[in-house]
Amino acid sequence: MKREIVIGLLLAAGLALAVRGAEPAEGAPMEKIVKTDAEWRALLTPEQYRVTRQRGTERACTGAFHDHREPGIYRCVCCDLPLFSSAAKFESGTGWPSYFQPVAEAHLARREDRGFGMVRTEVLCARCDAHLGHVFEDGPQPTGLRYCINSAALTFESTSERQKSDS
Repeated sequence: MKREIVIGLLLAAGLALAVRGAEPAEGAPMEKIVKTDAEWRALLTPEQYRVTRQRGTERACTGAFHDHREPGIYRCVCCDLPLFSSAAKFESGTGWPSYFQPVAEAHLARREDRGFGMVRTEVLCARCDAHLGHVFEDGPQPTGLRYCINSAALTFESTSERQKSDS
C-alpha cells in the first residue's frame, strides 16, 4: 500500500512539473526534448529555426534582446527552459546579448565549434539541443565568461509577469 502511495505522489509531482514547464530539480537528469524537423519548423519562426536548429547567427545589433534592460529571465525559445537572468546580463559591445553566467550550469551544454576557420565553444540548450550562441573567456568577473547569445534563441519572462502569475 505504501509503495502505491509513493508512486502516486511521484507521478503527481512529475505531472505538476510538466504542466508548469518547470525546470528539473537540481541534480536530476535533464529530460531531453526531441522533435522532428517538421515539428520544429511548425513551432518556430523561420529566423528562430535557422538560428536554433541550423546553428545560425543573427546579424549584430539586430536582435530583440541586444539592448534589452528589463528585469527577468531569458528562456529557450524551443523548450522554455530558463537559461539566463537579466542580473547576469552585461553590455559587451559585440552586438549580441551577453551574460556572465547561466541560471544553472546544468541547463547548458557545450561543444567544440571549428566553423569559419575558428575554434570556439558552442553553447546549446541542455534539454532540446537548440543552438544558442558561443561562450568566450573574455567576460567580466566573477566568472570571466561571456555567453554571446542570439536573441532569436530566447524568449523573455519579465519579473513583473512572473509575480502576477504566481499570485
